[in-house]
Amino acid sequence: MRRKRKYKKQYSSDIQYDSIAVGRFINYLMEDGKKSVAEKVLYGAFKNIEKEIKHVNNALSVFEKALENVSPVLEVVSRRVGGANYQVPREVRPERKFFLACNWILEAARSRKGKPMAQKLAEELIMASNNEGAAIKKKENVRRMAEANRAFAHFAR
Repeated sequence: MRRKRKYKKQYSSDIQYDSIAVGRFINYLMEDGKKSVAEKVLYGAFKNIEKEIKHVNNALSVFEKALENVSPVLEVVSRRVGGANYQVPREVRPERKFFLACNWILEAARSRKGKPMAQKLAEELIMASNNEGAAIKKKENVRRMAEANRAFAHFAR
């Protein structure tokens, strides 16, 4: 039997920056289908970034640097071999890298308390672009887990 064909998804870019990455990030940020609210939050975060970092006039560069810093190279996948489960390290596909980076940044921003979401997101993006913060810590934990289970790499398909 033939395998199911995998179709590449066409992503739309955002209105303000004409960037596909920003458009996808807005979709991940969105809750209950409220895209306009998600756009306001992200664009507000970008304004906060430009206010906070004086020497950078483009918040998009901070955003891209943060995504680049947070995206993982390796991850572990659970694999069952002969009745035992092994955590097998595996390289991360580019689409999944982007998803994980966005997810970890949003998770870290949402876990902060006492500030508006735009401000929390701006702080997390700035910290991630400087290689610090909760999202970077999550990436390091995943990398460390993959390094620790390097012995089971031969179980990868």
